[in-house]
Amino acid sequence: MLVLNEKEYQFHEGEIMRRAAFPSLLTIIVLLLSACGGAPTGGGDRLKVVASTTIVGDVVAQVGGDRIELTVLFPPGADPHTFEPRPQDMAAVSEAEVIVLNGLGLEEALEPALEANAAGLIVHASEGIEPLAFEGEGEGEEHDHAGGDPHTWTDPNNVIVWTENIAAALSQADPAHAAEYQANAAAYIAELRDVDAWIRAQVAQVPAERRKLVTDHLLFGYFAEEYGFEQVGALVGSFSTNASPSARELAALEDLIRAQGVPAIFVGRDVNPALAEQVARDTGIRVVSLYSGSLGEPGGEADTYLKYMRYNVSAIIEALK
Repeated sequence: MLVLNEKEYQFHEGEIMRRAAFPSLLTIIVLLLSACGGAPTGGGDRLKVVASTTIVGDVVAQVGGDRIELTVLFPPGADPHTFEPRPQDMAAVSEAEVIVLNGLGLEEALEPALEANAAGLIVHASEGIEPLAFEGEGEGEEHDHAGGDPHTWTDPNNVIVWTENIAAALSQADPAHAAEYQANAAAYIAELRDVDAWIRAQVAQVPAERRKLVTDHLLFGYFAEEYGFEQVGALVGSFSTNASPSARELAALEDLIRAQGVPAIFVGRDVNPALAEQVARDTGIRVVSLYSGSLGEPGGEADTYLKYMRYNVSAIIEALK
């Protein structure tokens, strides 16, 4: 479990201890405001917020800033399709005033625990985004997402919707600081529009006939639709990494790669690359590693959503142009 703003938390903890020893009029006022709904009920004067994935957590952090105490459930590198919550995760959920999920079934493993433990406002960041339908056929798809493709974050225009939803939720839970959340959201949306423009400039370097994506699972549907790519195939013909391909499906994918002249297969860092490497050897193409359902480690090349998108797009363009 990743807890952000640790230094600031320690400061508030010390401040609370001093106030307990020396009560003041300000302390009494703050307590009265909390009781009346004029301030958040979390520790100190910060709103307790839980986010599911590191990607969701980064967007929440951009909007919430110093006004929130943020816990991210899934550690860097975790596959959101297979993550199982731990007891400490459920403790954080039970104390949270706002819980932010990607939605569209991505966090399906969390759903029973959320129903049993969550008391705060539950927000689906992807609410309002028209989900892409699943159109493939494959064996072992019983784990696929009934609500459609959950990987909405692969298009930064969808993350603008996330940002608006998160700002609205934080403003609802903490109306005293609504203007600050809205200002943070507006600033972050401007950055998302900048990265969208940058992506379009990068994509222009790739001839239209080479904009073909083969991936480990069906991850880049929203990206492909927005920027003019074709998601021609995947090792697992599913939105989830839980499914597994048959020998017949792998043979069909290799035939497709040869027939369409696909130059690379893109594999998430949270997925075992062995199967992709086998297909690459059989077809003579490259394996290119991307970040998929998680950001990278703090301080790394993809430790924020904006850096994640720039890294992935750069790797895709370099492999295809």
